[in-house]
Order: sequence, then C-alpha cells, then structure tokens
Amino acid sequence: MPITVKALQKTGPDQPYRVAEIQRRDPRPDDVVIDIKAAGICHSDIHTIRNEWGEAHFPLTVGHEIAGVVSAVGEDVTSYSVGDRVGVGCMVNSCGECEQCRNGQEQDCLNGNVGTYNVKDVDGSITQGGYSQKVVVNERFVCRIPDGLDFDVAAPLLCAGITTYAPIARWGVKEGMKVAVLGLGGLGHMGVQIAAAKGAEVTVLSRSRKKEQLAIDLGAKEMLPTTEEGFYEQHRGEFDMILNTISADIPLDKYLGLLKPHGVMAVVGLPPAAQPLHFGSLIGGGKVLAGSNIGGIAETQEMLDFCAEHGIGAQIEVIGIDEVDATYDRVVNGEVYFRAVIDTASFEDAPVGA
Repeated sequence: MPITVKALQKTGPDQPYRVAEIQRRDPRPDDVVIDIKAAGICHSDIHTIRNEWGEAHFPLTVGHEIAGVVSAVGEDVTSYSVGDRVGVGCMVNSCGECEQCRNGQEQDCLNGNVGTYNVKDVDGSITQGGYSQKVVVNERFVCRIPDGLDFDVAAPLLCAGITTYAPIARWGVKEGMKVAVLGLGGLGHMGVQIAAAKGAEVTVLSRSRKKEQLAIDLGAKEMLPTTEEGFYEQHRGEFDMILNTISADIPLDKYLGLLKPHGVMAVVGLPPAAQPLHFGSLIGGGKVLAGSNIGGIAETQEMLDFCAEHGIGAQIEVIGIDEVDATYDRVVNGEVYFRAVIDTASFEDAPVGA
C-alpha cells in the first residue's frame, strides 16, 4: 500500500508553503523506507521552486539533503536494516547499466539519473523531495550515516558535502598544496573544512573580510579580500587549486592568473550568465578549468565516512516547517551562515493545510 505522509508543498512559485498529505509509493522489494529526521535547505531548492530553472512540476515538495532512520525494508534489501542511520542526496535512481553507472558515476548516467524531486521517475510519477516525514528510495541510492554525525549536521553533506568533496578528491588535494576557496557560503564552508582535513593550506577569497574569523575557525589559514587594489597581481601564481563555489559573474581570466602552472580551477557554482574566457589564460601555464557536479553513491559514502573521521559537519541553524519561506529569503540575501536545516519533528502537530 502507498504510504501517506505530511510534507511541505507549494502549488506555484509565488505561493507559500503549506502542509499537505502526499503519497509515497508502495515499497518495492528493493526499497528502503526512511523516517526523515532532518532536511537541509539547498539553494537548488529555491531555484527550482521559484521557477528560476524552468517550469517546475507543481504541486511540488523539494529537498535533497535528507537524513533519517530506516523504518522498513523490502524483501530483497540486503544493505540496510530497520533502525539504521541513513541519508539520501540528489538522486534516487539511474539505469544501473550504462558505462557511467557501472563505474560508480551514477550522477552522469548516460540515460539520465532520476533526481530526488521535480523529475519523472521510472513509474512516470514526479519525484517529491525530503521536506517530509518519510521517503521511499531504492537501496542503491541510500548511504549510511556514521554514528559520529548528528542528523542535522549530516543532512547538508548529502549535497553540499559531496559537491565540494568530489573535486577536491578528483584533483588530488593533499598536504603541502595551497588551495583557495572562492566564496564562504553553504558550499564554500564545506570546501574549507574538507581541503584543510586533506592537509592543504587553505585561503578563502571573498569581497571583504566580513567572515574572516569564521573562515579561520573552519580551518582556513586566512581570508583575502579580492577587492583590494593590486590583489590579482600580488597573488599571481600562488595556488595549486581554486575551488569556485559562487554563482555570480567573476573576472575569470584574473582568477586563473592566481593559479600556479598546471593548477586547476574547479567550478561548482553556477552563474546564470555565460562567463567570458580568453583561452590564453589556460594555455599559458597549462592550466585546467574543470566543472564538477556531485559524486556517485560510493564516493558520497566515502565523503560521509571521511567527514565523520575528521569531525566535519555542516555549520547549521535548525528551523521549523513554518519558517521555510522566510528562510528562503534569508538564504538569497546571504543572511544564513551557512546552512539551514528543517527539523521534521515539527510536522508532528502541524495540521494539514496550514
């Protein structure tokens, strides 16, 4: 039988969130049912629900930073048992057969992965996200949350954590390297912690020193304001890697000039407009400009284990379901340091339709 649960739902981009009842599918033999304890708010949720990335499928529940406890498993599930601490990130299915899926890169499934919300699922329904009491997910897309991570600080790792861990791992960040993190928001603050835990000397690049002490507390050596006169000349050729986490226009050629020869700029922030680039900025010094999305499921588990081992979690503020709309505005205005997480226990006494 399908499972009826409470969820936060919008019926249109300009409508407030309301508590609604939605149907989770009748669990299949390879499904895991998860009681959600915490759901992180990602800027992608805001872009999607406000139709900033195209027309969303309303009514819609978003959220792809999910942490909770297994409450039931299908008869064919072998990896999880009732009571296990688990998480779900940005995808809930893929073909499992293409080259990318076989290589553990389900995010790049050649037949298209199934996103956790606002995407047509294999049964034709539209996926609904984690701002909810429960979710039903194929066991292949569930990760184990180590005991050392609380649910609320673990939830954002399922997106912000893997988004920054993947390029740091791919480009071999290690002790002795100098890494610059561009931007200190929900993504940047995770990048600082992970790169520092890998042994790198980390510098945060920002427009001001407003968050300097926060950056140092997270493991950065320093914060440098990019608006200071002569900044790009003074720091030319200084960094092995730049992790660009901002979703705004930047002088790309100038930032590439901050890299050492053969250095890498890994881009995880997505500006709305195309960014101009002179190829000479790459050819000179043999530099690399690389994009990075999330990682596969195995790498996401690796990231969770790494964070638990090194005591890394998202820096959060916990909110109730009645605060989400206002929190969206605060996220857009840069007033949330660094991640807001919904305490799903606040669904318990909330009336449907509120």
